Amino acid sequence: MSGPTSGGEGDPQESGRDARAGAGDPRAPQDDPPPGGDDGRASLTADDAATFERCMRVGGVAVFPADTVYGLACEPDLPEAVRRLYALKGRRPDKPAAVMFFDPELAFAALPELGPRTRALLARLLPGGVTALLPNPARRFPLACGPDPDTLGVRVPALPPAVAALVAVRWPVLQSSANAAGAADARRLDDVPAAIRREADLVLDGGELPGTPSTVIDFTAEPPTVLRDGAAPAAEAIARMRRPPSASEFDTHSHG
Repeated sequence: MSGPTSGGEGDPQESGRDARAGAGDPRAPQDDPPPGGDDGRASLTADDAATFERCMRVGGVAVFPADTVYGLACEPDLPEAVRRLYALKGRRPDKPAAVMFFDPELAFAALPELGPRTRALLARLLPGGVTALLPNPARRFPLACGPDPDTLGVRVPALPPAVAALVAVRWPVLQSSANAAGAADARRLDDVPAAIRREADLVLDGGELPGTPSTVIDFTAEPPTVLRDGAAPAAEAIARMRRPPSASEFDTHSHG
């Protein structure tokens, strides 16, 4: 089966804040952003994380740094925000994206249908550079699922120190890589197409990222199958999943 192939993500991503990320309405008209990282400011701040979260709440679209590549993000349940994100990329609306959580426990809480074994396996991989394709029997976040609402792509990034402030975000986001559909992923803010930066409501600069999109693992298959090797080496991910489980893993992640 096919699934999301976005990186970090969104996956997929100055003081870390571009001149466009002011304290006012994040959807206000903005000037073109300056080149990323040239002014020596590399880290995002708590204010950046709060502005990002506010942008999601009001239906905006943001360019952000994750643990892999720069991503585009929006509120996953607002059709107009999702339409704008896809239009910025030139991505076909029938292509799936992924939902990113910035804390694995938020992901587990949002997906109570996950069984204890799947939870235990995910806890070995997340946070990390993995997009997990999960069974979605409740058809949650349908706008992220493309033509297959029974499968949901989920990301929980392992954020590097420069962008770690985003762990404070309690809001799930629909995310896709911040590039034109089919083009190279953006490692630096400068690599994000100027048209995307210009039209986004918020642009966050986290400096240079690793540049390799997430590894995609299909948890709807048994055993889980790597569909795309990426930021989390496939061999390492498989080894982690094959490790014999401990009782504490199932005790910790079997709730819900």
